[in-house]
Amino acid sequence: MRSVVVGFAAVFLVLIGAGVAVLSLARTPAPVRIGVLHSLSGTMAISERSLVDAATMAVEEINAAGGVLGRPLEMVIADGQSDPVVFAAEAERLITQEQVVALFGTWTSVSRKAVKDVVEKFDHLLFYPLQYEGLEASENIVYLGAAPNQQILPAVRWALANLGPRFYLVGSDYLFPRAANAIITDQLSRWPAEIVGEDYVLLGSQDVDRVVASIAAAKPDVILNTINGDTNVAFYQAMLKAGMTAGVVPTVAFSIAEEEMRQLPADAMTGHYAAWSYFQSLPGTANLQFVQRFQRRFGADRVTSDPIESSYVAVHLFADAVEAAGSTEPGDVRPQVRERAYEGPGGFVFIDGMNHHAWKTVRVGRIRNDGQFDVVWSSAHPIPPLPFPPLRPPEAWATFLDTLQRGWGGRWENPGPVSP
Repeated sequence: MRSVVVGFAAVFLVLIGAGVAVLSLARTPAPVRIGVLHSLSGTMAISERSLVDAATMAVEEINAAGGVLGRPLEMVIADGQSDPVVFAAEAERLITQEQVVALFGTWTSVSRKAVKDVVEKFDHLLFYPLQYEGLEASENIVYLGAAPNQQILPAVRWALANLGPRFYLVGSDYLFPRAANAIITDQLSRWPAEIVGEDYVLLGSQDVDRVVASIAAAKPDVILNTINGDTNVAFYQAMLKAGMTAGVVPTVAFSIAEEEMRQLPADAMTGHYAAWSYFQSLPGTANLQFVQRFQRRFGADRVTSDPIESSYVAVHLFADAVEAAGSTEPGDVRPQVRERAYEGPGGFVFIDGMNHHAWKTVRVGRIRNDGQFDVVWSSAHPIPPLPFPPLRPPEAWATFLDTLQRGWGGRWENPGPVSP
């Protein structure tokens, strides 16, 4: 009889324990799922992989501080494969199947345009970390990078004053470089300057010899470089081989930062320039601690950059907006993002309530032989964003974009030669 009683007691205790486990499980809050969508393969992986790390660090910091609304953040990572079709498909999958409440990602304007269609279709939310060509303002996108008046145009003005009046424009053959160079051309036509050449390379191509030969023949004072991805490795190596070091003809790049410098030849890069809002070498305790945390988490040899900083800030900004909204629904979070400020490693970030773009300080950095940048010029204060450069009316820019897209068969990049 005693054994039966013990048996009943044991069963009772097991049931009690199971009940406690069930109650404990019930009390565990469901995570807030966010989608991180970047190229982990293909030509843009050289730039985009590190942005996943930036988002990871931000998520870990937020979770260590209690999460959002008492719930942990959970990342769902997807590979856009440097392909706009894949970006669009993965964005839709993250929203409809993975049930993420916001997307963080894309780099090229080709991939952003693809994801823009998706987030507008589902009235969702994308946090975009990159500087870009402007000519856009979507209610469903928060633009953390610089618009043309916050990066390209101030850097061109600086180059004109400090490097010379003869410019050669070279870029990848897709939306951002084409639009950026149209904006630059408009502005230079009003300054005492001359464009001595303009050339493009297919996105991801390593065939740069013809372009480099054209640059050598034109003898510019400065090259404005809007090449993206691993094509830059071939371009700068070919420039060095042709004897065009920074001392002969400097470049000012708009898509090369510290992360790309890790894979670019130091002897070919030293002395050239890049324009960004943030550099790892910026002074200040907040930035020093940010760099140290990033290197402790991902390796002492790792570097930070403008896109990395923007990706990190984007997640923190989102978390603050969720807390303010008391909700994770995109429609509730969106109004709370407008006119929200966050103190990031590079200074305060403020989201303009009119166009969802950040106010940005612009800086020009000179590349050192260790792959870091010495800041040679900085704006005196953050510049308010003007996504649509005023030298053309918005309808003229709409026509420009339409002409580009139709010329590329409905795409936002040159597809290259069509196979027979």
